Amino acid sequence: MVTTVMPTYGRIDIAFERGEGPYLYSTEGRRYLDFASGIATNSLGHAHPHLVETLKSQSEKLWHVSNLYEVPEQKRLADRLVQNSFADTVFFANSGAEANEGALKIARKYQWERGEKERNEIVCCTSAFHGRTLTTLSAGDNETYRTGFGPRPEGFRHVAFGNMNEMREAMGAKTAAILVEPIQGEGGINTADVEYLKALRQAADEFGALLIFDEIQCGMGRTGKLWAYEWAGVAPDIMTLAKGLGGGFPVGAILASEKAASGMAPGTHGSTFGGNPLAMAVANAVLDVLLEPGLLDRVAKLGDDFHKRLEAIASRYPKIISGVKGKGLMLGLVCEVTNADLQGKLREAGLLTVGAAGNVLRILPPLIIDESHVAEACDILEKVCADWDA
Repeated sequence: MVTTVMPTYGRIDIAFERGEGPYLYSTEGRRYLDFASGIATNSLGHAHPHLVETLKSQSEKLWHVSNLYEVPEQKRLADRLVQNSFADTVFFANSGAEANEGALKIARKYQWERGEKERNEIVCCTSAFHGRTLTTLSAGDNETYRTGFGPRPEGFRHVAFGNMNEMREAMGAKTAAILVEPIQGEGGINTADVEYLKALRQAADEFGALLIFDEIQCGMGRTGKLWAYEWAGVAPDIMTLAKGLGGGFPVGAILASEKAASGMAPGTHGSTFGGNPLAMAVANAVLDVLLEPGLLDRVAKLGDDFHKRLEAIASRYPKIISGVKGKGLMLGLVCEVTNADLQGKLREAGLLTVGAAGNVLRILPPLIIDESHVAEACDILEKVCADWDA
């Protein structure tokens, strides 16, 4: 079939016309329980009343002015992110890849300004995903995504995720920063343990490097805390955000300590659309909801309960699911069957999920779900497994 849309996606043959909470409705009138959430992006579900009203109100006032001028909602969002994180300063972008590009620039500029001009290497991890730009493809670890796009930007080394011996061996006089996802999403819902994150902080300090956490998928409350790094009680020097930050509206952000951002003077980085009034209004509305007392505790409890129910299903159908991974509402089923096949059968039964590396099927529901939605998803999964196993 010839299409005017460039065929870069292997699309599923469904189109949606509207959504409400955790549900999507197709153009054919069928309802689906959306536990894909636009790949962890529709953090508050679909058509959340507060987000809709905020976007409508802002759209009637101002869309775009550029960063030549003050953007009040930008400052308000930056203030709130700083107040609720390790950071002292924030740069706004439009996507996760842009945020990671900016974070890499900040790290290299920091080393340059302190006279360490040879420090330009970034140590990354196997199974990492940091975006689709040429540079973030080099930071990530998927050869399929890189094929045909050479030559690759240099300055990146990869070590086994979770292996501190390899990490320390890779670091040296040229190391500018460590770049790690506290939970690898596309890589297969691989969760860094607390001691590993603490050891990364120690190694970065010891070798004079900066520590960058990519929380584009695992941040914004998805694990039951606002930031995944909080579970370890350590803080990075730089953190990248996108996806859930806008609840479905395109926005990214780089959070940094004053020290890490010390080289970022006027003219060193910029974005035409980054921090535009529409995105800032919506992201502030998302924070309004996420910062409501009790919401993140509810996400953590729901995640624990969901994890246990999924483990029980896996134990009954070990030929289909061999394990459950993840934290909070960022979960993964380790499949014994092909994950794409299980994804397809669940979709046919009305449940939307997302594939990942390592034959893992991601379950990424909106953070506004309740026990009834968890039960509905488990009932669908149980029936699919029972029919398959019959």
